[in-house]
Amino acid sequence: MPTISFAIIAHNEASILTECLETVKWADEIVFVDCQSTDNSISIAQNYNAKVFERKNEKTVYINKQFALDRANSDWVFILDPDERIDESLKNEILKKISSPNNINGYSLPRKNFYFGKWLRHGGKYPDFQLRLIRKDKGKFTPLPVHEKIIIEGKTAFLKNDLIHYPYKNTEDIIKKFEFYSDIISQKYILANYSKTYVFIRPFSKFLNSYILKLGFIDGAKGLMVALMDFCVLFITAIRFKEKIENKNND
Repeated sequence: MPTISFAIIAHNEASILTECLETVKWADEIVFVDCQSTDNSISIAQNYNAKVFERKNEKTVYINKQFALDRANSDWVFILDPDERIDESLKNEILKKISSPNNINGYSLPRKNFYFGKWLRHGGKYPDFQLRLIRKDKGKFTPLPVHEKIIIEGKTAFLKNDLIHYPYKNTEDIIKKFEFYSDIISQKYILANYSKTYVFIRPFSKFLNSYILKLGFIDGAKGLMVALMDFCVLFITAIRFKEKIENKNND
């Protein structure tokens, strides 16, 4: 029977890591890349017999994800984040697919995003397809600064069952991710030579698209909260973009 590895990178995710690893302890191999954690993430991973590597905490996360992918020894590799979960239905579908003789080298699957305990069905938050299941040596990460992309050599297909995702642990985590994403997205805008006009319009167009056009309002108060959070990330990004451009011009 074909084997499967789960590849996980993490930085200070001890508070949620056990719950994540519990859902994949059935795997043939867990590859865990720790990115300079100061908590007990490594010891938690070791409790699940993970193959542990320690790496620099790169803001361009595709670097360490590619490292994890390269270190996996199974026939198939599933790229998993610490805030994601594999339920029994998805587990069974994964095992069925990798055991079926075919020429598929990669699978995308829908992701259920839970914000503040609620699954958001609208506002562009579902099905939120993610390409995660890869035949060994048939996929590679592209060098993107944020929301990395995997390029598959050959054919891809879709799984039916959902990947479970809990994007934020608490208010502190929200603020930390605002800081992280606004920094790397603003740098992406600079590298792409985006105009100031586009960058400052983007938060408003994103809110209009997700909350109105993609029916985010149907998800009630939490749908509004998440739409406003997305707005805030992009507005902070615009401010940081402006600051970086001005600092660059002053050098």
